[in-house]
Amino acid sequence: MASPYGPPPGPIVRAGGADSIRRMSTDPLPQLVHARADGVATVVIAHAAKRNAMTNSMWRALPPLLDELAADPEVRVLVLTGEGATFCAGADISGLVESADEARELAVRAEEALAAFPKPTLAAVRGHCVGGGCQLAVACDLRFVTEGALFGITPAKLGIVYAASSTRRLVDLVGPATAKYLLFSGELIDSARALRTGLVDEVHAEDELDKRVAEFARVLASRSLLTQVAAKEFAAGRTGREEYFGAQMREGGDTAEGVAAFLERRAPRFSWMPGSSSSA
Repeated sequence: MASPYGPPPGPIVRAGGADSIRRMSTDPLPQLVHARADGVATVVIAHAAKRNAMTNSMWRALPPLLDELAADPEVRVLVLTGEGATFCAGADISGLVESADEARELAVRAEEALAAFPKPTLAAVRGHCVGGGCQLAVACDLRFVTEGALFGITPAKLGIVYAASSTRRLVDLVGPATAKYLLFSGELIDSARALRTGLVDEVHAEDELDKRVAEFARVLASRSLLTQVAAKEFAAGRTGREEYFGAQMREGGDTAEGVAAFLERRAPRFSWMPGSSSSA
């Protein structure tokens, strides 16, 4: 799928087979590579020449890609990761040189699109997860990382004001004290501290991360999206659709299927999708 935003020659968003999703280092062009298999969409940040730093074109391309994946009824879970040994080193500094305001706005827009993705999202992090990369990881619902992963939010090193919405999201995740530590200092923290502070959910050996992420993504894909979508909205403080979700329990089919599967001692086959029955 070509980007509609007129990037440099070569695709910014590219579809690829799930079996080759992590073997992209021969292509130096910055891009977002995605694959879909077994209910899981995987998006790879691929800019190996700059440790997967996000260019302005990549920031622009992420929201429409997320819209496409959200609308796909075959996609039940989204995994975001980086090519090779690094998740994302932040924003490509060339974008800040061109226009710091535009680069900041594009990053926030992409972050908001990721946070608003209606289905479960999981960041699979190895290596550096810094600046805009950490911004994207925080916007995901869950973060599984390697023991050697490093995390930092670095606007204080560049004289950039971190967006209010991004700051609030970070505070909600780790609390005000840790958020201030990260934002005031720009210092990197290791995976052990990230786990203690709630910045990440699981830490794994380097050679175990992909296996664990694939396993857990399959678990999420097998569960009821009705439960997950409602929980995601309620956890974000959006409680206005509680009556709607109650109606979906009665009419959407997943609740009846879950109870029947339990009584029949079989795996449930959940089918509810946002907008699949009564109107939102």
